[in-house]
Amino acid sequence: MGVLLTCKLMFLKVCHGWETVGLPDTSIRESKERVRTAIKNSGFELRSSKIIVNLAPAEIKKEGPYFDLPIAVGILLSMETIKPQKLEDTIFIGELSLDGKLMKVNGILPLCIEAKKLNIKRIILPKENVKEATIVKGIEVIGINDLKEIVMYLNEEIEIIEDKIDAEIILNENNKYSFDFSDVKGQENAKRALEIAAAGGHNILLVGPPGSGKSMLSKRLPSILPDMTRQEQLDVTQIYSVMGLLRPDHPLIESRPFRSPHHTVSAAALAGGGANVRPGEISLAHKGVLFLDELPEFRRDAIESMRQPLEDGQVTISRVQGSQTFPCEFMLVCAMNPCPCGWYGDPSGRCTCSQAAVDRYLSRISGPMLDRVDMIVEVSSVKFDELRSRSEAEPSSAIKARVDAARSIQNTRYSGTSTRCNAYMQPAQLRTFCQLDEDCTALMKQAFDALGMTARSYDRVLKVARTIADLAGSDQIRPEHIAEAVQYRSFQLGGENAR
Repeated sequence: MGVLLTCKLMFLKVCHGWETVGLPDTSIRESKERVRTAIKNSGFELRSSKIIVNLAPAEIKKEGPYFDLPIAVGILLSMETIKPQKLEDTIFIGELSLDGKLMKVNGILPLCIEAKKLNIKRIILPKENVKEATIVKGIEVIGINDLKEIVMYLNEEIEIIEDKIDAEIILNENNKYSFDFSDVKGQENAKRALEIAAAGGHNILLVGPPGSGKSMLSKRLPSILPDMTRQEQLDVTQIYSVMGLLRPDHPLIESRPFRSPHHTVSAAALAGGGANVRPGEISLAHKGVLFLDELPEFRRDAIESMRQPLEDGQVTISRVQGSQTFPCEFMLVCAMNPCPCGWYGDPSGRCTCSQAAVDRYLSRISGPMLDRVDMIVEVSSVKFDELRSRSEAEPSSAIKARVDAARSIQNTRYSGTSTRCNAYMQPAQLRTFCQLDEDCTALMKQAFDALGMTARSYDRVLKVARTIADLAGSDQIRPEHIAEAVQYRSFQLGGENAR
């Protein structure tokens, strides 16, 4: 996520002006005016020489305002305004305003992580970025207000001691979610399906009429997912840091993300891209949930752009200048109506859609995309008696306890491998951990022929069955686990069972 670059300067006495080389973008080329003015307004005078700024390595395109501060420090060092004693193993990051003040920049966390890997001892940056930077242990973080203060600090005229946040305290805080499954009346089948999905990290599609609770159920899914590990928190926080989405007072993402983009989202905004390549919604949902409401309303190219990332857990965006790879391990949760009006198959008979209209509506979702969904669940309208019931629904904490127990089994099972849950099992792991006895094999064959399964959907049924067995505390997959897993593949969109 972060790349550290070298900034070198040269003064030529034979001419005047300023030249920046090394594939700088517009913001960096404009930095000469910001830096020049900031230096003068801080009380320092520039030499009457031509300044050449070389950003290395030359083959990497440089972008953003991060280079203002290192360029200014390099100039002041060349003018012997700054003593070099404190520059060893030190990097500088920051944007300069015209009056010399340091302004907050995005992407500090991945830069600090990269600096630590390179054994950098000290990082000097804007004071507003200090909290985010101090998440990384083992590197001295110095927050500065302005350019004049930097000169005084480097010349040992003042001492700066920054308060550091304790990331461990943040990590140990209880994750609190605004939504809880205790708010959901009825929908026991859908709750069960979401519990299975959470336990195994499976993708799920909820199909039902308007007002049946699809969005309500989906928003509560993060409340039953396992707590994030420290590494997961750092991984997610790096992405949000690059995008400038971190809270100034709390620069650590400690709860699993829940992203719900509008159906008008473009393919570039969803998967990542743009002229200046940036992570998309699937990367912002890394280690969390991506919720696509009204799935058929999304652009076809946007939906299809997720196919490969869903398989690989990462997305690579290629441009002329090069390529960028972003992580995107997320649970895909989709919701949709069964037809344009939403009432196809409802017992009330109020659906006004023709079969042709229903078919056109459902055709917006390709077969290969549906093949990457592990579970398809029908969400029926809630009955009046269920809505008026005074009985307490099961809270998220109780469901989460069962999910955590199942995930603990999987953590032990996949220890020492890159697989983190059942949904990400590799073919060799499937053969090892999803062995079927004769009864299970016969049941799977029957379902395979009846439902016209592909090899991919067959594997996904096995993975779901493995998760159901884990929830039941069973070492072996049994026929009842297979039967329940098949049930989540048997619902046919627009089929006879929808009438």
